[in-house]
Amino acid sequence: MSLQQTITDEAAAQRAKAAGRRYRRQQSAFDILILFLVVIGASVIYGLISPDTFAFNSFANIQNALYTIPIEVGIPALGVGVLMIAGEFDLSVGNNYIFSSIVTAQLATNGMNVWVAALIGLLIGTGIGLLNGLLTLWLKIPSFITTLGTSFFWLAATFFVHGASSQSFTPDPAFATLTAGSVGVIPATFLWWVVLAVAFWGLLERNRIGNHIFAAGGNKQAAVATGVRVNRTKLLAFALAGTTAALGGILAASYIGNIAPSNGEALPLEAIAACVIGGLALTGGRGTILGTVLGSALIFWIRDVLLLLGAPGFYIDAPIGILIIGAAAFYEVLRSRRS
Repeated sequence: MSLQQTITDEAAAQRAKAAGRRYRRQQSAFDILILFLVVIGASVIYGLISPDTFAFNSFANIQNALYTIPIEVGIPALGVGVLMIAGEFDLSVGNNYIFSSIVTAQLATNGMNVWVAALIGLLIGTGIGLLNGLLTLWLKIPSFITTLGTSFFWLAATFFVHGASSQSFTPDPAFATLTAGSVGVIPATFLWWVVLAVAFWGLLERNRIGNHIFAAGGNKQAAVATGVRVNRTKLLAFALAGTTAALGGILAASYIGNIAPSNGEALPLEAIAACVIGGLALTGGRGTILGTVLGSALIFWIRDVLLLLGAPGFYIDAPIGILIIGAAAFYEVLRSRRS
């Protein structure tokens, strides 16, 4: 067999493996899509049967969801999802979300141009993400530990900069329209989420960087052997997680009109939960942006359904916990059968 034929066969084998990986990723997204459609379909039908007692189909409920999902968990979860695919975690996204947005609001309130203040907030968020990555890679300790430590640091920094009270944020009309307005009945926060989701999908599925992210999270040794700069790739993923956390916080501050230090307490675990429910592997190397988006939406809709049914507030998180465990077990069974 000629050398040229051997090279051609190896290239074909690599393309076949890549196609197989893409197929498995698409299948995990398809699985969560079915679950999502079942939950939404059942809720819509029940809402049609009992519109007076279950206002799921009301315009107010739907618009509230479109406003809330992106800033509550959807946008930060995109960055957390990319980082999880790269094989790392960030437990500081909640305090990054708060610190970056409070600094933005303070600067704008004290007279700085709101666009410049927002840019500084985004740079702070990105810097926090990069710092997490540098500490993790330099000290060679699990990112779970690194970001748990930095989370406490940025919580203390928030109290040092502002205290425990809420920070008001009243940006100029142009900024408010872009970040908290709407296009017809579609909220700006939802449009930000869609645009970012498409961009992240393109990064992961249509760009060499995406291949490197999957490789870095899937098998570090194999990734290094094929020329992937694993540390640089992971630093990029950490930076994206920091940027999306800061952006989510700034959009939330603009929409709500204030930001409180307690607002982001549950965000880290909720973002990870959204990713797990969406089919991302905790070990890295597997997942889709569609799965992350649907996981974020599913968490909100389940809570929304329980609230509409009149469930006590302290019971609402229990089904989310059950869903996380069930989703992880379900995906593991499917992965074993498809491998």
